[in-house]
Amino acid sequence: MTGAIVAIAIVLIIAGGTTAAVLSHFRLQRHRADAVAMASYRKLAEEAVARQEALHAELVELKERVGSIDEMLRRIE
Repeated sequence: MTGAIVAIAIVLIIAGGTTAAVLSHFRLQRHRADAVAMASYRKLAEEAVARQEALHAELVELKERVGSIDEMLRRIE
């Protein structure tokens, strides 16, 4: 009887260890997929910031041009 209990305990320990290993493997795969997605989002955010800075610089330049044209028209009047 004791041998059967030991055998069942060993089988349960092995099954539990295997289950834990499989679960941790899939958890690691999900974490890797999330990391790839976050890297993609980070790259997208960096590109958006760069484009926004370029647009800001262009708007400043246009504001200066409109200001100079406005000043020129006031002088003409």
